[in-house]
Amino acid sequence: MHHVIIGNGITGITAARTLRKLSDDTITVISGETDYFFSRTALMYIYMGHMRFEDTQPYPPEFWKKNRINLLKKWVKQVHVDSKLIEFDNGDTLEYDTLLIATGAQSNKFGWPGQDLKGVQGLYSYQDLLELEANTRNGINRGVIVGGGLIGIEMAEMLHARKYPVTLLVRETNYWNNVLPEQESDMISHHIRHHGFDLRLNETLTEILGDAQGRVRGVITGSGEEIACQVVGLTAGVAPNIAFLKGGSINVDRGVVINQHMRTNIESVFAAGDCAQFQHALPDRRPIEQVWYTGKLQGECAAKNMLGMPTLYNPGYWFNSAKFLDIEYQTYGTVLNKLRDGESEFYWEHPDREKAVHIVYRTEDRLFIGINVFGLRMRHDIFNTWLQQGKSVDYVLTHLRAAHFDPEFYRHFEDAVIQSWNAQHPNHMITLADAKSAKKMIFKNA
Repeated sequence: MHHVIIGNGITGITAARTLRKLSDDTITVISGETDYFFSRTALMYIYMGHMRFEDTQPYPPEFWKKNRINLLKKWVKQVHVDSKLIEFDNGDTLEYDTLLIATGAQSNKFGWPGQDLKGVQGLYSYQDLLELEANTRNGINRGVIVGGGLIGIEMAEMLHARKYPVTLLVRETNYWNNVLPEQESDMISHHIRHHGFDLRLNETLTEILGDAQGRVRGVITGSGEEIACQVVGLTAGVAPNIAFLKGGSINVDRGVVINQHMRTNIESVFAAGDCAQFQHALPDRRPIEQVWYTGKLQGECAAKNMLGMPTLYNPGYWFNSAKFLDIEYQTYGTVLNKLRDGESEFYWEHPDREKAVHIVYRTEDRLFIGINVFGLRMRHDIFNTWLQQGKSVDYVLTHLRAAHFDPEFYRHFEDAVIQSWNAQHPNHMITLADAKSAKKMIFKNA
């Protein structure tokens, strides 16, 4: 059997490694982006001078030959499912028995005038990093970032690290409040401005202006203001990278449509990661899941199904982590930007506006549903256990010290959190349990 994987990101490489662990079949990974798998989340640190590109590669070059995983650096033009043939942009072809599409995503473009000018770009691929290096090689007077979210703040931080002024145009009333609840979104907006960024909320992009050489020279905002700049970052989300599949036999919508076995409408073709769209989303999850850990889980699930080992995608409770400049962000379970019917919340924020805890629970029986944590480090395994065990919000807060990630000299804020809870909920007063005894009890009952 010949298993072919298009895409060498975390999804494709996890699938390749799983296939190798479970079989002696032939495996080929195709990517036109880079020779070797690298950590996509580390791209920003290359630009900021903290890492070299080779430092972002988890495996040495000899790893692939040792594990008999063939690497092919080419761009795919088309997939011919009737003949099980992959056609490349140079005219070469490759046969497969099973195929995994793991081509990731690309930055959204919404038809803005001037969006194809030189100096206008997204930030997702290695090529995007090289383009940003070229666009700022001679220095710039200002960069404009269009759109909020995690990629927007990363690109802003990258330019800021080289001391380039940055303006962010965000159409929402607060930063990323289409995902974050209003309290955290307001805190992050304050943090961004505190760092000297020109954050424009309730603002949109109307047009990108070019000079005589076809390079960007400025933008026109929705309010009619012209802002001079030499780089425009388009970070208003990403979309599945599936243009080469349009018009073919593989069913696509926003992404490649798959079932819970990662299989498309074609028996021998699978899809996973940022490019995949579940036909029916799991409860409290989106049909397209574009985060690192879900890509990893989907790659493993796809590989097993490619080998004829029926495996349902079962990612468990949602979690994610990221960073907004100096503030680390973690989320476990389900905390939506707005409460649903039957849900209640508790919010604590430190006076320095760089730390916060937001807990959501079911009003009727006080069942713990999810938590957002900012500026504090908590343990994923603890919260996952509490969610599995169906603990109450009172239990979670009582044992909050057990969830604290506890490196030496790390400050604790559980007492302040509990004081705030008790002040807000005098009819449900709680007392913190000892951390060590709480951890023992938690894992004993897990």
